[in-house]
Amino acid sequence: MSGARRRVAAVVEYDGSAYAGWQFQAHAPSIQEAVQRALGFVAGHAVDVVCAGRTDAGVHAVGQVVHFETPAQRTGRAWVLGANTRLPRSIALQWAGEVDPGFHARYSAIRRTYRYCIVNRSARSALAAARAAWIHRPLDAEAMDRAVQALLGEHDFSAFRAAECQSASAVRRVESARVARDGDCVWIELAANAFLHHMVRNIVGTLLEAQAAADPFAAMAAVLAARNRNAAGMTAPAAGLYLWRVDYPPAFAIPAARAAACGFASVLV
Repeated sequence: MSGARRRVAAVVEYDGSAYAGWQFQAHAPSIQEAVQRALGFVAGHAVDVVCAGRTDAGVHAVGQVVHFETPAQRTGRAWVLGANTRLPRSIALQWAGEVDPGFHARYSAIRRTYRYCIVNRSARSALAAARAAWIHRPLDAEAMDRAVQALLGEHDFSAFRAAECQSASAVRRVESARVARDGDCVWIELAANAFLHHMVRNIVGTLLEAQAAADPFAAMAAVLAARNRNAAGMTAPAAGLYLWRVDYPPAFAIPAARAAACGFASVLV
């Protein structure tokens, strides 16, 4: 290898069903391993890929953002098409391009948006089995939307963090929170500066309980104020969770991810 090193960013979409999560695992398939291998093939050398957010086993992404360094000079189109020929059908680059050397997929992010999908009907879905949670009892999406508004703003989210969460602080800033129904699907969307381990899935599990309360907003606010994981609901299944998009300062020119027209609800767009 020779030549000046360049920093390249990419937007990656994946179905996480068959993987042990984003991060490389010695004895299990990971998204990171597959992406690094594919990009390394195009670059002509091994690459180390840094992501915006380490998704867990079974979690999906529409707009995961990564960066890596290389002396190889390729067009954005070459990175995308070349890497996609080496990736399994469940993973695909959507965009790639050279970025400012100061760009960092994780630390430059100003906002992350997650969506959670629930199939809410009496019969389970064969097609969405690994892409959505299934809850057969009727859900009140409007009540869930009222409840989730209690999370807006900067708070200590200890009630919604996993026991194994390694973050030094549980304080996060939720910038938007919405719940809506689209036919048999209930979608929950949360945008924040950052998230704790299992935070979204624990919030969803708590919403499933709060929606049945006389005052859903007050029920959710009480859990938040407790700052105790025991006060919150179950951890919702990984299958319903999507890292939807990651936002950066406009100067970096990272395009927003766009979900495919088929298979994704437009109700929250």
